[in-house]
Amino acid sequence: MTDNTSNPTPGEPEITYEAARDELVGIVNRLESGGISLAETMTLWERGEKLADICQSWLDGARARINTVRPDTETSQP
Repeated sequence: MTDNTSNPTPGEPEITYEAARDELVGIVNRLESGGISLAETMTLWERGEKLADICQSWLDGARARINTVRPDTETSQP
């Protein structure tokens, strides 16, 4: 199993899951705190959407790897 801190392979995000998640948490906190301009809000929102996609990509890749090793995981769940 490779860790996600190595150089990305084609189609793999250039940022680690953990870095994307942490940055996304910071963006959510800033958006929830308010007091920022509409323009900054939209910029943060767009970055947050990109980070959410990156996180989802990492999670999808992890799920695919698990399913490759244990193809019966989907059918064995209640």
